[in-house]
Amino acid sequence: MSRVFIGIGSNKGQRQRNIERALTHLRNDEDIEIKKVSSIIETEPEGGPLEQKFLNLAIEIETYINPYNLFKRLKNIERMLGRNLDDERWQPREIDLDILLFDDLVIKGKNLKIPHPLMHKRFFVLKPLSQIAPDIRHPIYNKTILELLNELETKNESNSEYRQHEEGFSPGTKQE
Repeated sequence: MSRVFIGIGSNKGQRQRNIERALTHLRNDEDIEIKKVSSIIETEPEGGPLEQKFLNLAIEIETYINPYNLFKRLKNIERMLGRNLDDERWQPREIDLDILLFDDLVIKGKNLKIPHPLMHKRFFVLKPLSQIAPDIRHPIYNKTILELLNELETKNESNSEYRQHEEGFSPGTKQE
């Protein structure tokens, strides 16, 4: 069984509802067990046109699915929730599901890159991930998530304007 960390974000439409629906799809997948869910943080979008703020969180799952099939399942969930996968980068999105870490694998494929290639530079990834996996080591940088977050905050490259939402999500159970 593999231990996987997924980043979830939304900045288009009903953001909280989009996240809830994505979590429901993941909970209902018999090959995925959600183990931990971070709190939600709200951050300014990076690199794109003026758009709604992002809601972001991270989850830990356990699965027997290989990384490529998990990637396909996540893209299918994004499609089902209204995301146009042909949109250019930096566009608003109903839902964004990214594999951040998959055990200690390093994959440098055309469409799938693990660990996520920019996660060490993104506050909106590291902050929620540090809540559920502070001591997990990045397989390339050999630093813990908490160390990467502290370095980012020290460099002041992070998004210092964020708000933590009080409403969290529990790992929950499969929905009927």
